[in-house]
Amino acid sequence: GVGTMMPGETPPAAAGTAAAGGVCANCGVLQQNINEYVAALIALKQKMIDGDRLLTEYQQKCTDILYFTIEISALRCQVEKMLQKILPLEKCQEELDSLKAELEEKKVCL
Repeated sequence: GVGTMMPGETPPAAAGTAAAGGVCANCGVLQQNINEYVAALIALKQKMIDGDRLLTEYQQKCTDILYFTIEISALRCQVEKMLQKILPLEKCQEELDSLKAELEEKKVCL
């Protein structure tokens, strides 16, 4: 019927008017706590977003470093090859210089 309460329903207000008044004194405090909690959650969410952004930047830097390391290795190989080509040329230059010196001496003698 009309008088029976469903489970979970609050009893009629008349039963606890005094108690309800006492609870409402705490409503402001509760509201303030909720506001602080929400603010903390928003701040935390922002930190997570910032953290994600920093992580993405860091991963990009790692990728860049890996790429540059590969590039540097390739350049190092090229330099090594060039040095191997230059060394015989330097020897030739030395031989040419000594030949020139000999010719100069012979010229002086002539």
